[in-house]
Formats: sequence, C-alpha cells, structure tokens
Amino acid sequence: MESTIEKAIEFENRKFSFKTTSDRILAAREAKDLILEINELYKEKKDAKLMDLMKRLTVIKQKIEKRLKGRPLTATS
Repeated sequence: MESTIEKAIEFENRKFSFKTTSDRILAAREAKDLILEINELYKEKKDAKLMDLMKRLTVIKQKIEKRLKGRPLTATS
C-alpha cells in the first residue's frame, strides 16, 4: 500500500518535460495505473487524502492527454 502512495507522490513531483510522444503515452498510462491502484485503496479505507491524491493525479493525466490529442483543426474559409 505505502509503495503505491510513494510512487504516486514521486510521479506527482516529477518534472514533466516529454521529448517524444511515446514519453507522453507512457506517462499517461502510468498515471492511469496509479489512479486505479489508489482507487482500490480508497474503496477499502475511505481516506480523504487518497481522494485528493487521485484528483491531483487526474489533473496531471488530463494535461498530458490534452497534449497528446493536440489542437483541433479549425475550419478556415
């Protein structure tokens, strides 16, 4: 249990300067895995700190995914 939380905190504090798209994909997957693991712990313990950690990781994951998807093409006439 502690190792999952430690991994999540380490992930959260990591500097995100992704050089390649594959780096971003791996980071998004890692974030998703951590969120799911913490969610399992949260189901057992109902600790608000775990929920806050999941929310922070979700924000990071969403930012990474936004970069992956890129900007939508705008219609020009």
